[in-house]
Amino acid sequence: MRIFVALDIDDAIRQRIQRFIEGVSGFAPDARWVRPESLHVTLKFVGEKPPEAVEQIQRTLSKLRLCPVEMSFRGYGFFPTAKAARVFWVGIECGSQHSALAKAIDQSLKALGIPQEEHAFTPHLTLARGGGRSGAPHRKKDDAATRNFHHLQEKLAALPTPDFGTMAAHEFFLYQSQLSQGGSRYTKIASFTLM
Repeated sequence: MRIFVALDIDDAIRQRIQRFIEGVSGFAPDARWVRPESLHVTLKFVGEKPPEAVEQIQRTLSKLRLCPVEMSFRGYGFFPTAKAARVFWVGIECGSQHSALAKAIDQSLKALGIPQEEHAFTPHLTLARGGGRSGAPHRKKDDAATRNFHHLQEKLAALPTPDFGTMAAHEFFLYQSQLSQGGSRYTKIASFTLM
């Protein structure tokens, strides 16, 4: 099973982001846009694991005791940079509890042999991918993936910074990711309460 750990987003925020996507996706028609029902905030990508390892991961995550996470969804950006854009995302402003949750998950899964993250946690909500590979080391400033976002960047520069709202997450989830021709499908396989 291909799995990851993530926070879900409130329906009201999801609907605002869906309307935003509907308004701007025509400016990057060759990008691969995320379906609104698939939006989530990834905390830890785990990867392929056999069912018995997934059960062990569930037991480990159920032992975590952390506070709810408050998040504000506003602004946007591009990974790895605007000039070499591969991913278009919505920004997430949050307190230290968000990073603490990601770090606790990362450390608890390390004990199961799952490698820790090499980069600092950067909360974001992926809206679209430009195509091709989604990151370094072979990015180029004017390749096809980057060109997919040029027109979108021009249009966004003329718009006010979007603000999609604020929410408090009171649980996080273990998801299964299933790859298909129409894009990845995400299924919640376990939930964990934040108190």
